[in-house]
Amino acid sequence: MKSRIICLALASLLLIAASAGCNGSADLSYDDAVKELDALTKRVSVNSVEAPIDIYVTETPASATLADISTFPLVVEGRGEINIEVAAATEMSAASPDDWMVLIAERFNNQWQTIDGKTVSVSVRRMASGEVVTYMAHGGYKPDVYAPSVNAWGDMLKASGFNLITVSERIIGNTAGVLMEKGVYNDFVSKYGDVAVDKVLDAHLAGDIVFCYTNPYTSSTGLNTLTAMLHAFDPNNPLSAHAAERLLEYQRRSPPVAYTTAVLRDQAAKGIISAMVMEEQAYINTPQLKDYVFTPWGMRHDHPVYTFDYVSAEKQEAAKLFADFCLTADSQALAREKGFNRNDSYVEQTPGLDGAGFIAAQDIWKLSKDGGYPVVAVFVADISGSMDGLPLNSLKESLVNTAGFIGSNNYVGLISYSSQVYLNLPVREFNDTQRAYFSGAVKSLRASGSTATYDAVLVACQMLLEAQKSIPDSKLMMFVLSDGDQNEGYNLSRVAPIIGGLRIPIYTIAYNLTDGSRGDSELQSLSGINEAVRLKASSDDIINQLRNLFNVQM
Repeated sequence: MKSRIICLALASLLLIAASAGCNGSADLSYDDAVKELDALTKRVSVNSVEAPIDIYVTETPASATLADISTFPLVVEGRGEINIEVAAATEMSAASPDDWMVLIAERFNNQWQTIDGKTVSVSVRRMASGEVVTYMAHGGYKPDVYAPSVNAWGDMLKASGFNLITVSERIIGNTAGVLMEKGVYNDFVSKYGDVAVDKVLDAHLAGDIVFCYTNPYTSSTGLNTLTAMLHAFDPNNPLSAHAAERLLEYQRRSPPVAYTTAVLRDQAAKGIISAMVMEEQAYINTPQLKDYVFTPWGMRHDHPVYTFDYVSAEKQEAAKLFADFCLTADSQALAREKGFNRNDSYVEQTPGLDGAGFIAAQDIWKLSKDGGYPVVAVFVADISGSMDGLPLNSLKESLVNTAGFIGSNNYVGLISYSSQVYLNLPVREFNDTQRAYFSGAVKSLRASGSTATYDAVLVACQMLLEAQKSIPDSKLMMFVLSDGDQNEGYNLSRVAPIIGGLRIPIYTIAYNLTDGSRGDSELQSLSGINEAVRLKASSDDIINQLRNLFNVQM
């Protein structure tokens, strides 16, 4: 009897150990992950759906890829008889400590200054500097005043046909640069000397550091870094074929461009990267980076203020009043408290480009960002009952309209899921034909049933591995769009070790989910397994989220 109890106890311990090995958080090896994936997907029923071809699919105009301007909030609303709207860079129009212009605008409005007896006020719209350029060039947005981080964006607007009037060359000072952990910095300086763009690139290519930067289509720091890199590759002509070839070489050996600065910070904290770009003001206001050394480079971020020839004379005068208020001693003192005006002695290093040159640099980056390797991507769309109506309609419209940001040299497939998993479109090269089938498959999605998220994720992993067999140099990635909690099929703890072992990054769109909810937290955990990103979207702004994500990753 005693020996039987011992045997039962040992058997129980072995069962617990085996269960932990399958369901624990530790990643499996790649080979073991493939075996586990094969075993699990055999238990998942996959229903093939014939994709209708969308014979009416055409190239989507840029304006259709933009959400309504209201998705970028007015953080200050003026009530004066003369009210000007300022499109302001996010580092001065967001929550504290990035709220300098919010506070200044409120102080200005409380003064009730007048022009010809009419009260003057300011409204402030929070927008990334690059997004303003996109919306003005393609979406018909016409702010009265534009206050970007760096004057390169103003130059790009001029190249796009806008007549800008410079109200102030600078309202608050800032610099962009590179951050290195102190130990990495000391090793770098001892081997390479001073921290300069060309030396950072040399160190990265030599394997001494891992350097990463942000999206140059929306981020001023990203645009600054991209053009500084191109200038370092060819100082005589940053847009030359030689510079483009060197950028391609760099991108082959670099991590993907980070979607946000927050992603960079998380990657640095985990030791994935050892050097990253950031604005000095953000660095000063991030206590987690106190053990990092900041070195400025590239163009200054002095936040010029522009108005336009389409703005009335009295609004142009109001813009001048507001800019002057921004430059008062009290306003500048507050700027220093918020982390600005800290490195006024820094002399900028310009890439020697005009507005058309900055736009051309973005085009070069778009062609080089994947290092010349095709991307194989599977989209995983939640079509459970809670997606019925506006959520699914918005998802379908957004996927169709933003597909134009996916390069034709990449490979794309689509699956959807509710209680079951549906294969809507096998992975194929994203040529015009596949694009038409993708559009047709997306438009035909219908919502009902429960939410088997991780069954679908496993099937998508299997599709990616199969595709890679015939496209051996490809980069695999997955995009999961969901608005609900998994309530059917495998759970996250069961599949996480497999995903970790396969090293497939999974980008998730938490769709209409509240902060801290189970569904939102699980999608964040799913993306975090392989250092991808979880984005939050509503029915209103999902198109912006997808446009920017595809611009960076596809």
